[in-house]
Amino acid sequence: MKDSLQIDFAHKQTAHCENGVVSNLMRHNGFEVSEPMVFGIGSGLLFSYLPFIKVNYAPVFTYRVIPGLVFSRFAKRVGVKIKREKFSNPKTAKARLDENLRNDNPVGLQVGVYNLIYFPDEYRFHFNAHNMVVYGKTENEYLISDPVMESVTTLTDRQLEKVRFAKGAFAPKGHMYYPTSFPEELELEKAIVKGIKHTCRDMTAPVPIVGVKAMRWVAKNIRKWPAQLGAKKANHYLGQIVRMQEEIGTGGGGFRYIYAAFLQEASGVLNNENLKEFSKEMTEIGDAWRDFALDASRIYKNRSGESDGYNKIADQLYEIARREEAFFKKLKKAV
Repeated sequence: MKDSLQIDFAHKQTAHCENGVVSNLMRHNGFEVSEPMVFGIGSGLLFSYLPFIKVNYAPVFTYRVIPGLVFSRFAKRVGVKIKREKFSNPKTAKARLDENLRNDNPVGLQVGVYNLIYFPDEYRFHFNAHNMVVYGKTENEYLISDPVMESVTTLTDRQLEKVRFAKGAFAPKGHMYYPTSFPEELELEKAIVKGIKHTCRDMTAPVPIVGVKAMRWVAKNIRKWPAQLGAKKANHYLGQIVRMQEEIGTGGGGFRYIYAAFLQEASGVLNNENLKEFSKEMTEIGDAWRDFALDASRIYKNRSGESDGYNKIADQLYEIARREEAFFKKLKKAV
């Protein structure tokens, strides 16, 4: 076919998009790095509450660091150089993408999910920080490896432009990124320790919008929402917490499980048996997040504005905050 090119790229499904893109790009370049290892070294785990930013008419609750940071930190800590580009003009963005494909270079893209035609309808909402790899093109379609999907897919020129230039919060502006140089081998030990310490610092930070302090602030607000906002809006806000937790990538519980897998793997690399115990504990905390999401979804699906239910899940969130604070203080000392 005219203008047809396909890079030999191995698609591997992962739990979360950015980790998956990084892990798949690293594997393509000859380095076997698992998704949990990318996430842990990149200090991806977080909790943050941003009431001053609204997405879908509700505040932002996030269970991970801002998009792009995992790859940047991971790359810096293991000695990989990456190039990032944003564009104001879709034609320039397309030309740069095509140039990379001609040079046999698959690239990561940040896109909006609302117009991703291969996503199920219930997952298509205005969220502009999804990641995918483009690894080739035919005459009229781009070849897409989206790590949260089971198999590869395609988008037309127009469809890809639409998601690359989605509008709204965290607008991607054609954001494209790829590694440009690598060390002879990855020095994982130091990178793991740095990654862990950074996450421990973030999660126990003395500011109200991140870490366990942010969890307590959200829990406090949850109690007030029914009286303050009314049943409809309180339910919408609660739905946002669960959606941000369970549907955007892998959410709260999911990120905790990935982090647990990272600690398990890190225990072997660092020869530190303690980390296996931390891995088990983090899995249990992930379970508590999952229970919280389940109970919260029962409340907003029943459309009930009763404060009792809200108080109960606020208690659950306080307890998770207490457990995570103790966990990250102990983990910091263990490395």
